[in-house]
Amino acid sequence: MAPRILLCGDVLGRLNQLFKRVSSVSKSAGPFDALLCVGQFFPDSPDQLDEFMTYIEGGSHIPLPTYFIGDYGVAAPKVLLQASKDSANRGFKMDGFKVCDNLYWLKGSGKFPLFGLSVVYLSGRKSSSLQQFGTYTQDDVDALRAIAEEPQLVDLFLTYPSIIGVTNRAAAVDIPAGLSDAVGSDSTITELVQEIKPRYHIAGTKGIYYAREPYSNVDAVHVTRFIGLASVGNRDKQKFIHAISPTPASTMSSSEIAMKTTNTTLSPYTFMEKRTSPMDSTKRSSDSTSDSQYWRYDVSQKRQKCDATHGDKLCFKFVSSGSCPRGEKCNFRHDIDAREQCMRGVCFDFLNKGKCEKGPDCNFKHSLQDKGDRHPSRRPGSGRSKECWFCLSSPSVESHLIISIGENYYLALAKGPLVEDHVLIIPVEHMPSTLSMSSESEIQLSEFQNSLKSYCKSQEKEVIFFEWASIRGTHANLQAIPIPSSKAVMVEKVFNLAAQKLGFEFVAKKLGSISDGRKFLKTQIDGDSSLFYVQVPGGTVLLHHVKEKEKFPAQFGREVLAGLLNMADNADWRNRQHSKGEEIKIVEDFKSRFQEYDPN
Repeated sequence: MAPRILLCGDVLGRLNQLFKRVSSVSKSAGPFDALLCVGQFFPDSPDQLDEFMTYIEGGSHIPLPTYFIGDYGVAAPKVLLQASKDSANRGFKMDGFKVCDNLYWLKGSGKFPLFGLSVVYLSGRKSSSLQQFGTYTQDDVDALRAIAEEPQLVDLFLTYPSIIGVTNRAAAVDIPAGLSDAVGSDSTITELVQEIKPRYHIAGTKGIYYAREPYSNVDAVHVTRFIGLASVGNRDKQKFIHAISPTPASTMSSSEIAMKTTNTTLSPYTFMEKRTSPMDSTKRSSDSTSDSQYWRYDVSQKRQKCDATHGDKLCFKFVSSGSCPRGEKCNFRHDIDAREQCMRGVCFDFLNKGKCEKGPDCNFKHSLQDKGDRHPSRRPGSGRSKECWFCLSSPSVESHLIISIGENYYLALAKGPLVEDHVLIIPVEHMPSTLSMSSESEIQLSEFQNSLKSYCKSQEKEVIFFEWASIRGTHANLQAIPIPSSKAVMVEKVFNLAAQKLGFEFVAKKLGSISDGRKFLKTQIDGDSSLFYVQVPGGTVLLHHVKEKEKFPAQFGREVLAGLLNMADNADWRNRQHSKGEEIKIVEDFKSRFQEYDPN
């Protein structure tokens, strides 16, 4: 039996009115399995907060599983950050952070199954500010672009604002008056919906209800239905609750998926493209976004290519995949040299902007690579870049973070540390992973690891070591994060749960010591595949071979431990940045405590 789903627009904290309507609809057409809310869920003003908090604090009951996107409004930061720290919300929670019984916050972007349906979402508004609460990031968008590459159909796509051009090719008699004024200006969603091609696209329309005729998708046999919903309690009495009962695409036959109704229109977005002539496109300003799914960044004057044209744009599709569906009609450059550099692991940001803002979190190269070597950083000293944060000879190195220097390795404070005493063990040599270092250097690495283990034990803590040994890595770093000894027994379990969420299983190897674990790991790297590993207290090694096209989160290890420690808001290192003066003090304090354990 197909699941029965209720859809709702902006709630604005009016939960009494919302659930009164849900109760009424359920009596006549229910029961329903879940409620999905798009738009602003929290109140607009403090006057409405008492009613809202009654539900959050358990005084009033939420009658069915309710999921919402958007994290803005009165009290949103306080309530949602508290939910992030709850022990029930450890690790990856693409299926929603539990706020209270039957209420789940869909944060950032993600994909999860709901009663057999494949649900994808983009939560929050678009903003140029990375730190602003209630906005989505470029990483959230990139994650959805990765989902768009997957072969499985997406049943429901949830976004907050409406999209540009959705009324194109629609029957004029069905378009509500004023809809063009209500439609948001977020072109990113316009791009994503064309790539993801969901069967249903659900969005808020700022006070207007609009159910568009189904439209055909380019390069796909199925149709998409757009449903825009008004806000709860809107003055114009526009519809804010809508019921659907879609059969999951995973259970449908190909002929059922390809079925079209008589009122199906052509895609509204191809109409947008045809309206703009190639001559018009050459006049666009550099920040035009109507075609931005095909490029990622402007090529700046800093880009190190002799044939770079200032202000020109690279075709993102071509550079990343080697082909572009627009072919010669594409308005952006199909740069073969950029494609070659991409295949050798050069960072997109570096190619197009001349710099990368991710710093040590970026797992790609920040220098142009020789044609004869797809992975030049495997050679000792090769691939060294002035942009490298970790090369001691580089002008970019932040030497004030260094704690202790040996012949082969040095110890440094982590940038934006997850917890106090979060440090990195870094090879002096520019190598892609610690596992590709010489066997002789293992002695010093083991000394660092054992000294950190002893130091943490003196503070009633255990230390977790992990590394993403990527074939596209630039300068290796082994993360060392202390955790309370009482939580050590949970480490293996939470990593396994997080792996399960991402669809893989760790290979677990019980070994006697840190050095035995390292010997085993060095047998697992072959130079042609990446791997992620964790060294767990007690001698167990968790290992995952990362496949060539696998989308593996760069911050996986840190995010899992942030969940274990109930500090999900610290998972992103940028949320934990300190001033240079603060970093100097942290390093000096650590040095004084660590001095008796320092092998150097």
